[in-house]
Amino acid sequence: MGSYEKRTIGLLRRILRSSVHGYLTLLFGLASLGLVFGYASDSMYGVSHGVNLIAYWHVPLALVGGLALTVTFLGCVCYLVTGTRFWEQLAHGSAELGFVFATLTLVTGSAWGRVIWNTWWNWSDIRLVTFLFVWFIYAGYLIIYSSGGGAGRVSRLASVYGVIGFITVPISYASTRLWTARLHAPSVGNPDAEAAITASVLFVSLVAVLFLYLSLLAARVRLHELTTRVDSLKNRSRTETYKPTEEY
Repeated sequence: MGSYEKRTIGLLRRILRSSVHGYLTLLFGLASLGLVFGYASDSMYGVSHGVNLIAYWHVPLALVGGLALTVTFLGCVCYLVTGTRFWEQLAHGSAELGFVFATLTLVTGSAWGRVIWNTWWNWSDIRLVTFLFVWFIYAGYLIIYSSGGGAGRVSRLASVYGVIGFITVPISYASTRLWTARLHAPSVGNPDAEAAITASVLFVSLVAVLFLYLSLLAARVRLHELTTRVDSLKNRSRTETYKPTEEY
């Protein structure tokens, strides 16, 4: 492990072990709840309905989920290049969270779409289809890793899969600009967007979900490291306990 890599890992561990993001998660989470239910507009796409408030968590979940999968991609690349277990553990922990956030994005989006578009799902919408494809890709990554996480060959296979599978993430997020979208029209930089989301509330919710991701990622990485230490102690104990009988 090179000195630059050691410094980088040391910095990331200090960030993940800090208790600051836990307190910030609580602070911004409470602020998000208060603003969403007390200040945010529930009128979107020409429809006034309480379910529109889901948007203030649906959008942050989608954005932070994409960030989590980007971290997985970078962790997989670093692991393949260096072979350092920290990158593998970071990639896997972030993939778990990215998969959970992607699942919540699909669930909240379906609930929101049922009111706005009068349908739970529409196979002709490019954003829905590509995002579901992302969900299946990372379900596959987690399945591969769970088949033997920690074993060198399986870990490298999962990392290669994580690198190749990442191509689906930017395609999904850019899909509404690459192809014609039936339901999900581009909102950023689009003056004709009809969502009318209260930007300040959306920003607070985005920060809350981001700090939640950091807190959960820190917990997952620590759990990975503890599991590695326990497995190492078990193997050492078995090695020291088993001693071949000497023949005389």
